[in-house]
Amino acid sequence: MLEKLKELALRYEDLQAQLADPSVYGNAERLKTVNRELKDLTPVAEAYQAYRQAEADRAAAEELLSDPEMRELAQEELTAAREEMERLRQELKLLLLPKDPNDRKNVILEIRAGTGGEEAALFAASLLRMYTMYAAARGWRTDTVELNETELGGVKECSVLIEGEGAWSRLKFESGVHRVQRVPVTESNGRIQTSAATVAVLPEAEGVDVKLDPADIEMQVYRASGAGGQHVNKTSSAVRLIHRPTGLVVECQQERSQFQNRDKAMRLLASRLYEIEREKQDADIARERKSQVGSGDRSEKIRTYNFPQGRVTDHRIGLTLYRIDAVLDGELDELIDALVTADQAEKLKNGGGEP
Repeated sequence: MLEKLKELALRYEDLQAQLADPSVYGNAERLKTVNRELKDLTPVAEAYQAYRQAEADRAAAEELLSDPEMRELAQEELTAAREEMERLRQELKLLLLPKDPNDRKNVILEIRAGTGGEEAALFAASLLRMYTMYAAARGWRTDTVELNETELGGVKECSVLIEGEGAWSRLKFESGVHRVQRVPVTESNGRIQTSAATVAVLPEAEGVDVKLDPADIEMQVYRASGAGGQHVNKTSSAVRLIHRPTGLVVECQQERSQFQNRDKAMRLLASRLYEIEREKQDADIARERKSQVGSGDRSEKIRTYNFPQGRVTDHRIGLTLYRIDAVLDGELDELIDALVTADQAEKLKNGGGEP
């Protein structure tokens, strides 16, 4: 691990030198690349520098042990230096874990009502509100691409683009079946009903990820409509894209402009195609991914929201929080932090972070 850290420290110094090179500032793309890599390496470089300082402190304390007058103080400093080295060693192991190349990307969040009829649709609407509030709290931008609502305000299905630094790194663990247990507003006898909604989180595809051939895409336009079929506008601004090779169909009718709807639909289509390709590439390590908390299996029940008991339980890590209202108001960090920690622990157990 130390050899790897030395290499990274040298690379960090090289990147800092490049920032002092006037030619770098003349190339916007290169400057962006250098700054991005430097930002990635800074935590590692700083932790490694602190580790080397702790190592020097340990060596100095060991020398003082031979001095009878300084032995007690030296022993205290030696113990502190060793503890600091061990703490930094664990921190560096985490920092050296393989990075998910998608971590910086924006995401397409898709929510679909599952079993439970109108109650499932109302729960899907609650999940949409939860993620929208979480995104707002982190300073991310949300943009609805597709929204199919019910008469009572539920959501049959929706797709939302979430733009912001680290959106994928935080939301990638949310894919799966979310279950709710509560008394529906339509239930007169007070019986608790179990319903479900499916969440899918896709990294937004960038130009280098997916090449879309216009010849493969059929575009249809139609009039946008809302719940109950009433027309939102009187022009054919809604867009439906059909990707002929795969049969994928995406729609967008949120904007009044056909051009804007087409742009959003293209971004959604590209992300779905990228996800298909990503799953193909991951097929050979599917068994290993199954063991990790971030496998993203959409058929798996990952979380239960139990209203009578006021609890939220994440079944993958066995974590239960008795603050369901706060969670549904977008306070997800405690859950997500625990999922990130569990994922890191699994990777460490499998040998990650030990180059």
